[in-house]
Order: sequence, then C-alpha cells, then structure tokens
Amino acid sequence: MNGDLVQEDSEYANLKQDIHIDLIVIQSKRNTSFEESPIERFITISHDLFDLTRGKDLKGVYNTHLQDAIVRFQDLYRDLAPGFPTLRVRFVYASRGAQVHKNVKRKVGILRETIKPLLPDAEFLFEFLGASELVSLARQRPHESHQLKLAESPISSGNEVGFVCLVKLRDFFEFITDTEGKIQRHLFEANVRDYQGRNRVNEDIRASLKNEGSEDFWWLNNGVSIVAGQASQAGKTLTLQDPQIVNGLQTSSEIYDYYKSVTAAADERNILIRVMVPVEEESRDRIIKATNSQTAVPLASLRATDKIHRDIEEFFKTKGLSYDRRKNYYKNQGMPRKVIVGIPELAQSVMAIALRQPDQARARPSTLLKNEEQYERLFNSEYPLEMYYVCAEAMRRVESHLKSPALGVPGEHRNNLKFYVAMHAVVGVGNTRVPALDHVVNFNLDSLDVGAVQNSVDFVQPQYLALGGNDQVAKGTQLLSNLLRDTPTL
Repeated sequence: MNGDLVQEDSEYANLKQDIHIDLIVIQSKRNTSFEESPIERFITISHDLFDLTRGKDLKGVYNTHLQDAIVRFQDLYRDLAPGFPTLRVRFVYASRGAQVHKNVKRKVGILRETIKPLLPDAEFLFEFLGASELVSLARQRPHESHQLKLAESPISSGNEVGFVCLVKLRDFFEFITDTEGKIQRHLFEANVRDYQGRNRVNEDIRASLKNEGSEDFWWLNNGVSIVAGQASQAGKTLTLQDPQIVNGLQTSSEIYDYYKSVTAAADERNILIRVMVPVEEESRDRIIKATNSQTAVPLASLRATDKIHRDIEEFFKTKGLSYDRRKNYYKNQGMPRKVIVGIPELAQSVMAIALRQPDQARARPSTLLKNEEQYERLFNSEYPLEMYYVCAEAMRRVESHLKSPALGVPGEHRNNLKFYVAMHAVVGVGNTRVPALDHVVNFNLDSLDVGAVQNSVDFVQPQYLALGGNDQVAKGTQLLSNLLRDTPTL
C-alpha cells in the first residue's frame, strides 16, 4: 500500500484518497522449465482471492499463511474502498527455466479474463522470471553512493561536513528514484515517520507543487534533511555515501507522486536541501530526533536513539548477537540473519516472556512500540540488560526447536504457539500476569533444550487446539486465561 508492506496490524485509517495498492501473487518452482499447472493454480486461487464476500471459509483449502494473506488483502481493499484505491495485481511465476512455451503463455490470457469481471478496474501484470532474471535480481544491491545535482554551488560549513543547497525539483525526483522510476525506500529507513497520506500538510505540499506561481517551491517548503556517511563536492554535484533522508519524507513522497504524472523538463523550481555528515553516531541520532520534533510524532518512534537501545546493542555484542536498532544496519554490514535481533522482535520476546503477555505479543507485532505507556513497560533503563538477552535468545531457541520433526508441531501453528511456549518454558505460567524479570535474568539458557520445549508444547498445545487452534485463539485472551487458571504459582 503506497509502497509499504501491509502487515497484519498495519494502520491505514488516515488514508482517504490517492491510495495505491499492489497485490503480488508468486509461484516459485525449482523446475527447469515453465509449465501450465502453476498458472492454472493462479486461476483457481483468483476466485477465492477476489471474492470479497465476508466470512468465506478457506480452512482446509489453503495453508494458514496464505489464508492470512488473503484475508489481509480483502480487509484492506474493503476498508479503503470509499477512497477508490488504485489496484494493481501482479502475478509472478519464477522457475529455473529459460523459454516460455506458447501454450503456457496462452494460460496467462485465460488468467487475465478470469480476473477482469472480478476486478474490472484493476491493472493486470504477469511476469515470468527465469534463471537469468533470477541471477540478475540476486546480484542487485542498493547503491552505496548517490549523486545529487545542484542548481547552484552550495553553502559549505567547511571540511565537507555539511552543505546547504538548492536542487531542481526534477533532479531531486531523480535522486529518490531508481532506474525504473520507482521510489528508493531504503533512502528513508532512518526517517521516524511513514507517509501520512492525505492530511492537511500533505495537501498543502501537493497544492504548492501544482501551483507554479511566482513563488519558488523552496519559499513555501521547509525542505529536506539528509544525513550521509561521507559527502564530496565536484562542481555542482554532491556525491553522498549511504545517504538517509531523516526529515522530509512527506515532501519527498508528494514530489514523487506529482512528478510521476507530469513532465518536469521545463520546471525550474527548487527545493532546499541540507546535507549533514556527522562524525559520531550519537550526533547522527540527535539530528534525527531534532529534525523530527517540529510536529507531533509518537515518542516511541524516536526511541531507537535512546540510551537503553544503545546499551542493549553494546551488551548483545558481547553475547554474539547484533541488535538492529537502526533498521538493516547489520544486514548491510553483511552480518548473517541468524545473529540479528530487531527492535520489534525483541519487544515481542520481552512482552511474551518477561511481562507474561504472549497474547499481546502475537496480536500486535508491529504496534507494540507506538503506545508510550506500552513502550515504557518494554524498554526501561531499570531493567537488567541480561533480561533482554535471555528473552531474545530464549525466543530464538524456542523457534528453532519448534521446527524439529521430533516435536511434531505443524508449521501453521508454530507462530501462534511460540510466544506461549517460550513464556511457559522460561518463567512458567503461574496464576498471575505480573512481570517475571528476576526469574528471566537467572534463567539457565542451556536448560532450554528440545526436551524442555517439548514439555511446554505438551502443556500449551492441547489447550490451544481445544479453543480452535487458529490465529484468533493466539491473539485473544482466553488461551492465556486458561493457562493461568490451570497452573499453580511458581
């Protein structure tokens, strides 16, 4: 939706118009050729996927992950229907094949005709990805350096640590888009806000772009702030290493949307750009916080720069883990995924184990940090750092053991069970919801073997299945209440 992945608890109530939804349906096969049957499956699923009748029972037809994805799309499309969203449906068939037989291509036409009466206004796209295309995709990497064309020579603070400059709107549009004209989302990963939709501020920005009056655009707009690892000037061009737009996502998004549909060649208006090259990481974080404090932002969104997260990051390093408080920082450093712990992942682990609320951890994976009171319960400087490590490592071990064939836990239930199993295995359940911080700190992680996880699965899974064994059970309150009721205090 508008370029961002829709999660199960994504919030989109503020979007009223100019909504763009991309639905991507993928079939990936190891076959060395393209066959007709995967496209026939596309045709079959389309009848269920685009039937927006509420309450259709898909259980037993598709696995739970696919069921969740179907329901997520249908709920989103129904809820945003009053805003007349633009829908693009893209089917991708990937294999190790090279040539596509004409009979296979013919099936694509049948698929298109199947979807047309169900979604007459949707844009239909189909793509075959063969061996060479997959290799090309695998080799793609985000550019580490980007060039920013300037309208005039910039004002420099000296030693190439900061620049203030004017940039043509068309050149800034090129800076934030890739060779295919798509916005480069990785440039905005350090921005604490997401795009806020059609609110008053963004409407004013859009109006300023449309109204090419006597005022230059930078007279009417506060501009964009960029933090970079290095910056060098050559004439009227700045070369920026690892740039991050830390303030100005709303302006950038409006410029992107506007110039996608107009010709910018004759537009001579400018935008004000500030480029900063902080020497220390703490300086970078202070810049992010300061440049995002002019308008209301949930405090939790700014907290990745807080001391508690720095402390956790440093402590985790001593344990062989990388705390990804700056999204994708360690991934870009080449660290393996198995040692990276993100802030949302840690928040869920602490909520489930230390705070004994696995239902909340499962129900709100991406919104735990948006509530200030909730945030303070999760990340508190008074908590021992060892507690955070134990929660993170215990959850990772539980997830690993749940995949063991010896436990026999079906794949569709693992994500629902892991928070409850981790809580039971580490702190027990008890008949109270009070935090178990001390117990977590003193927990022996070496005791969390397959047998221990098996014992917790044997306790939790029957009650989970008795209530229905689905996402609603894991996200609801009844399962935890039953577990608390049936277990003595530690």
